[in-house]
Amino acid sequence: MTIYIDVVLIENLIMNFIIILATGLILKEKIKIIRILIASLIGAIYSVVSYMSILEIYSSMILKFILSIVIVYIAFNPQTIKKMWKNILIFYLTSFVFGGAAFAFIYIIKPQDILMKNGLFLGTYPLKTIILGAIVAFIVIITAFTVVKSKITKKDMFCKIEIMLNNKKIETIAMIDTGNLLKEPITNTPVIVVEHTLLYECMPKEILNNLDKLLGGDFNNISEEIKNKYITKLKFIPFSSLGKQNGMLIGIKAESIKIIEEEKEQIKENIIIGIYNKSLTKRGEYRALIGIELL
Repeated sequence: MTIYIDVVLIENLIMNFIIILATGLILKEKIKIIRILIASLIGAIYSVVSYMSILEIYSSMILKFILSIVIVYIAFNPQTIKKMWKNILIFYLTSFVFGGAAFAFIYIIKPQDILMKNGLFLGTYPLKTIILGAIVAFIVIITAFTVVKSKITKKDMFCKIEIMLNNKKIETIAMIDTGNLLKEPITNTPVIVVEHTLLYECMPKEILNNLDKLLGGDFNNISEEIKNKYITKLKFIPFSSLGKQNGMLIGIKAESIKIIEEEKEQIKENIIIGIYNKSLTKRGEYRALIGIELL
């Protein structure tokens, strides 16, 4: 079987380009075609050198790993070591899936024309076969990662909570917010953010509908009875967000919070409810935010 060097170079250039492109899409990196082309060409040249057995060192696992670092760095220019390792991990996962899918496709079409030399799969199959295999593998990889990511996201980002406040139980869906590190500053008590309308059954509407005025020290719309009952219970919780750098929430301590994740339940007794005076989502998918440390 005659194998031409230019064919090996072009085949590996195409494969490398699609693998790196798929890696970039999965990582949601900013795609720069010229950087991906350069990285792909380096990988393709390595494949040619390895195939020709010019130097024994080219079969070294250490050199292959160094090569993958160089390819990832040129393609995506990660700015931190952590991001570099993440990119390399996804690059390898993508390569394994791609290799399996592409090889399976080629094997189905022309299994008799495939050989392996120095770790490279080679053959006399037309170039269009490898391109078609690469496209199929690309679709499989992107679809698989998208489906897996969506399943993980939906499963891990939400939980059911039950709030006991003033001897009344409220049930809702909470989003697990890794950025929610809110704590009441004096007692360092964790805070769960809840929409104010969810608390209508267990707190006076006079308070819930006048949160902004209360934050400004205006208690004119609050009756003396309600004021005397709640003035010592309300907490003032500072927070920062992208939309508001120096914000403030009114909070109240709950009797308990039950967190339900699939078959697992946790009961927390030292939790403050941060009352949010707007809706957290337009469609109401969740009505509370819970910090990951509470889980």
